Amino acid sequence: MRFYLISDNVDTQIGMRLAGIEGVVVHEVEEVRKALTDAMEMEDVAVVLITERLLTLCPDMVYDLKLHRRRPLIVEIPDRHGNGRTRDSITRYVREAIGVKI
Repeated sequence: MRFYLISDNVDTQIGMRLAGIEGVVVHEVEEVRKALTDAMEMEDVAVVLITERLLTLCPDMVYDLKLHRRRPLIVEIPDRHGNGRTRDSITRYVREAIGVKI
């Protein structure tokens, strides 16, 4: 089983390739949808890595795949510019999910 990368950035692709992870670079919504569909059909792919920016282009498709497909696992990763989350994103997430301020 292997990892597969769907990225919007050539630098991210090169870095992952150095770690032995192959993938594609895409920029448009239809390219992302096709890349995800192709990755889901690859029998030897266990984990699909997708950059945050690409996930924002088609979140409905990604979340639908996560809910209805057992394999491969889809994991959102930050790109070379860091993640778009605010400093307190974890505490905000917990507060919204269970209603407890920590």
